[in-house]
Amino acid sequence: MNYSFLDLLTLIGSLGLFLYGMKLMSEGLQKIAGDKLRSVLTAMTKNRVIGLFTGLLITAIIQSSSATTVMVVSFVNAGLLTLTQSITVIMGANIGTTITAWIISLFGFKVSMSALALPIIAVSIPFIFSSHNKRKSFGEFLLGFALLFMGLELLKKSVPDLQSNPEILAFLTQYTGYGFGSVIIFLIIGTILTVVVQSSSATMAVTLIMCGKGWIPFELAAAMVLGENVGTTITANIAAIPANVSAKRTALSHFIFNIFGVIWMLLIFFPFINMISGIVNEYGPGDPTKFSAFSMGIDAQTMSLINNPKAVLTPDQLELKSQYDACQLSTSYGLSLFHTMFNIINSFLMIWFVKVIAKVVTFLIPQKSSDEEYRLTYISAGLLSTSELSILQADKEIDIYAKRCVKMFDIVRELYDERDPDKFDKTYETVQKYERICDRMEIEIANYLTKVAEGKLSDKSKKDVHAMLRVISEIESIGDGCNNISNIIKRKRNDNIEYSEEMHTRVYAMFDLVQKSLDEMMLVLHKTDNDRKVPDIKKSLDIEQEINDMRSKYKMQNATDVKERKYTYPISVTYMDLISECEKVGDYVINVVEQYCETKEMK
Repeated sequence: MNYSFLDLLTLIGSLGLFLYGMKLMSEGLQKIAGDKLRSVLTAMTKNRVIGLFTGLLITAIIQSSSATTVMVVSFVNAGLLTLTQSITVIMGANIGTTITAWIISLFGFKVSMSALALPIIAVSIPFIFSSHNKRKSFGEFLLGFALLFMGLELLKKSVPDLQSNPEILAFLTQYTGYGFGSVIIFLIIGTILTVVVQSSSATMAVTLIMCGKGWIPFELAAAMVLGENVGTTITANIAAIPANVSAKRTALSHFIFNIFGVIWMLLIFFPFINMISGIVNEYGPGDPTKFSAFSMGIDAQTMSLINNPKAVLTPDQLELKSQYDACQLSTSYGLSLFHTMFNIINSFLMIWFVKVIAKVVTFLIPQKSSDEEYRLTYISAGLLSTSELSILQADKEIDIYAKRCVKMFDIVRELYDERDPDKFDKTYETVQKYERICDRMEIEIANYLTKVAEGKLSDKSKKDVHAMLRVISEIESIGDGCNNISNIIKRKRNDNIEYSEEMHTRVYAMFDLVQKSLDEMMLVLHKTDNDRKVPDIKKSLDIEQEINDMRSKYKMQNATDVKERKYTYPISVTYMDLISECEKVGDYVINVVEQYCETKEMK
């Protein structure tokens, strides 16, 4: 079997297509995922058992646990599933993938989603070129979905074709006589093969061939199946490379879940194998453990004849072929049953430890300061506490929301000073990410408060809820203002506009005042939470007045400078846009402060 450098480049290109498909699909989801889709997914994973059956059903339909886990990773990356919800779906996917093995055993074929990739791309094209943002985002989602499956299929085709060339694995027969040590060896071999082939189903077919050739006995083939369960997790971990921290944790949880399953199975491996063999022998086509010995007893010439569909066989050879097929079927049934029972038992054992797994992966992959999620901390979609506690939880969430917007302004200031093109683009993308986070947080907190308002509340609590809704709207406006400033800075950079030192000094002075107003806003919010007294907002009002005065002063000065030709009019446009947008942020800040103080006065 020849494997050239061109084949290696094809493999790398396939991996790139797969990763790009995952990225495109995730971004499309983030743009089009409204509350309705979020509610459906939440309903499908509202408890552990339903989440498990959701994963099972999806994998049974699309016939690929790898594709299911990749989609789960993209759902987590898009914020549609939590870490704990995703773990249960992946558990279900592990059971669902065993149906593929049964299809191979019963029918000898596998449904391929990649066959639908090009038709899906054809459907996506009109959406992609649509001027309507929602339709365009939906087209990107469809295109990413199709490229994801094309990438998976090309990955399988571009690796060394072990399935059609099993002879290269014949050397493994020398490792079959070490007892339990051989089990460990072939578990590792199964893991490596699945990582290379990128398909546990293809590796299972290789395992059947090896067993059919008489190279390995049934129990070592089962050990390889265990390894395939570990190796198949690599797909989700590859998919999580460009994703956020929650998606990385989801992929790692898949690996940890399967590793723990392999550990407990190894402790009872031989008794479990005997049980599987007994079941298949009693209720199935025969004893799966006899296949290896039976194959070894047939000479090479006869084996070649009975495996040739065009060969003319004698009655004795026909009988031998019938026995061979029966043994092969029983082994296939045995491995499929082993695979199914292992995953079912493992899922129903580990489903009680979902929160433990979540804590472990959270510890192993800590969230960095640069990693930002729009998952809420104190409130959850669809879950309400008592009315007063719900309001308190929402109040704490609003505090986090405000902190995020303050941090967004810090990043905007970094963007203004950034000169390196790559760092500039990365910082700008961070601002855009924060903007998306702020938009989602506003929607989720508003939806939560709306549900709270539907319950039985006192008049005071109802006023509190309405005031909090106005507060989150103003905080979202702060985020919009920061995003607008970043866009002005980018426009300035794209147009190669340079400010004079005096202009830079004025911009910095305005930035400092806005920063001061934001810091004072956070002090007011903290005083509101901790002191339970109506805070003095005089300082905030004074800062707001300073911002207004500075804007008016710079506006007049700008008119004079342009008239005196100190700089051109196009330069003055971006300059005054920056100053004006900063002044608007100051307005939103004082609105938040005044509204918060109003709620305290009502209390």
